[in-house]
Amino acid sequence: MKAFSPDTPITPADLSGLATKVRWRLGVPTVLFMLLSSLDRVNISFAALQMNRELGFTPTQYGFGAGLVFAGFLLGQYPSVLLMQRFAMHRWIAGCAVLWGLAACATAFVTSRGQFYVLRVALGAAEGGLAPGIVLYLTQFAPHRARASTFALPMMAIPLSIIMGGPLSGWLMGKAFPVGLAPWRWMLIAESLPTIVLGIAAWFYFPDRPADASWVTAQERATLAANSGQGAPGASGNDWSVLAQPLVWACGLLWFCLLSGSYGIMFWLPQMIKRLTGLTPAQIGWINALPWLGVVLGTYYNAAHSDRSGERFWHVAVPALAAAVALIAAWSIGPGLTGMTALFVAGLGLGSATGAFWALPISLLGARTLAVGTVAINITGTAGGLVMPHLVGYVLERTGTLAGPTLVVAAALVLAAAIVVSLRVWSRE
Repeated sequence: MKAFSPDTPITPADLSGLATKVRWRLGVPTVLFMLLSSLDRVNISFAALQMNRELGFTPTQYGFGAGLVFAGFLLGQYPSVLLMQRFAMHRWIAGCAVLWGLAACATAFVTSRGQFYVLRVALGAAEGGLAPGIVLYLTQFAPHRARASTFALPMMAIPLSIIMGGPLSGWLMGKAFPVGLAPWRWMLIAESLPTIVLGIAAWFYFPDRPADASWVTAQERATLAANSGQGAPGASGNDWSVLAQPLVWACGLLWFCLLSGSYGIMFWLPQMIKRLTGLTPAQIGWINALPWLGVVLGTYYNAAHSDRSGERFWHVAVPALAAAVALIAAWSIGPGLTGMTALFVAGLGLGSATGAFWALPISLLGARTLAVGTVAINITGTAGGLVMPHLVGYVLERTGTLAGPTLVVAAALVLAAAIVVSLRVWSRE
């Protein structure tokens, strides 16, 4: 790669090459940690195929427990990000990963609702600051016109964890294991161990800031300092007055609606597929992966197109609306090739909207407001995971049909599209 200097012009090709290096060296490894985080969080949807019957959980009780992980998220996000600022990236991500891996593993040994609820909160608290922390961390390295595609990489981890984790979880739960533990318990143990191992490895891998990155030259470090986001998170202090700005809470509500759509599907789709088809856990795992394949494709390609065009608003609004329409179509059509195609389209729209989201609020925040604003937005969005799984379970239990839950999730996505349009109007004033 051509050597850079802050005194020489920086061409688009130069920045593109440096952004590619950042994505491979940092973006892809953070995908792995986000993937493990998501897998350890959502594999409970497959465990529920056997766990609910064994432990006597009702749909409402399971939905409440599944969503409680996000109560831990809400409690843990600000403390976690402040700890990242104090102890730096490599120590912080290692500690987070080991703690949530232990909590996920311990869930395999629960025997009561109370134990299940406590460990879900503990898991959420350990994972709480991961997503905003990674966004803040990558902001130090990502040039402005590469933000959407760089931030989209860790966002791809959630659908990837389901594409790979769904069939894996279904396969593990179809096996006979020793020591008398139920297959769902062994599945939780097996999928938590890699988190603990890679958490230890993270201590030795991640540079805390561009100056610590041995894989960039001195000239490239100068380029990162001049062309990346707002610099090291917290380096210039945190301005808490940003919490009084309506823009922050509008973005937070938008993220709430988008994540509500994701988590409404994530925690309930395996059980809905079982209700419609009566398939085995392994077969359900493959069908469940279909919409998440669409999410992966939408996340990457829509974010990349947003970077190329420089447009941020319609790249979120249009896909959110398309996902809502496709979800309703999938429910209306039912099992079959056409219904599965509609599920894929719903995933494509959902991934496109979430993948392009973070470039929008990041571009509106300054150096002193970045950390506080980002975490406030993510906390508000995370509440969607606390509300939606429980709400879907409640509606399903009361109505006994899939129509109500489908409409609830679709309504959240329609509201997301409306909020984006409002933000666009506001930004032009």
